[in-house]
Amino acid sequence: MHSSDLLADAFGRISEGVDQVVEGLDADQLAYRPAERGNSIAWLVWHLTRVQDDHVAAAAGTEQAWIAAGWAEQLGLPFDPAATGYGQSPDDAAKVRVASGATLLAYHHTVHQRTIRYVHGLGDGDLERIVDETFSPPVTLGVRLISVVADDLQHLGQAAYVRGLLSES
Repeated sequence: MHSSDLLADAFGRISEGVDQVVEGLDADQLAYRPAERGNSIAWLVWHLTRVQDDHVAAAAGTEQAWIAAGWAEQLGLPFDPAATGYGQSPDDAAKVRVASGATLLAYHHTVHQRTIRYVHGLGDGDLERIVDETFSPPVTLGVRLISVVADDLQHLGQAAYVRGLLSES
C-alpha cells in the first residue's frame, strides 16, 4: 500500500462521516448550537470542508472550489470569500445557516473529489516537499495533509456529537 492510498482512505472516511452526520437534517437541525455558544453541524461541516479546500488547493497549486466552482455564492454565507472559519467567534459561527444539507454536502463532495484526485497523483517522495516555510521547522506536504485529516476528524466528531444531542432534544 502506498501513502497516497492511506491518504485517500482517510479522506474517504471523513467524507462518509460527513454524509452520515448531515443527511436527513433540516435547516434548523443543521443550525442547532448546543448551549447557544457551541458550533452547529452546519458550521462544523462548512469549516472542515473549507479548511480541506483551502489547504489542499494551496498544496496542489490550484484554486479553491469555494471560489472557482462558485460555492461561496451558492451557500451565500456572510463572510469574506477567503474565510475558512478559523478564528471565528461564536457569533460568526451562528451566521452559518444553510437552506438544506444537500448544498452543504454537494460542496463537501466537490472538495472531496478534488482532494482524492490530488492525493492519488502523489508519490511517496512528494510528501517531503516543503509547503509552508512560516513554521519552524517548515511544514512538509505530508505533515500538512495529516494536519487536515486530524482537524477534519475532530470537527466531524464534534458534528456527530451535536447530531446525537438532537435526538435528545
